[in-house]
Amino acid sequence: MYVDGMGFRAIERVKNVYHTTIINWVKQVGELLPDFYDSETIPEVGELDELEIFVGSKKTKFGCGQG
Repeated sequence: MYVDGMGFRAIERVKNVYHTTIINWVKQVGELLPDFYDSETIPEVGELDELEIFVGSKKTKFGCGQG
């Protein structure tokens, strides 16, 4: 749930477990992951849907709310 973007308190409500316990679970699992990250690697997939929705929903055509 956390990896899919849910916040700790949202998971708390769904699972009926204190968010501090969930934070500790995430930390424990994070310690099991490898420490390797190659910053030179270019990702093959990128998601732009949220950016597209934000830009596409702009209400005014000019700056400062002028019509």
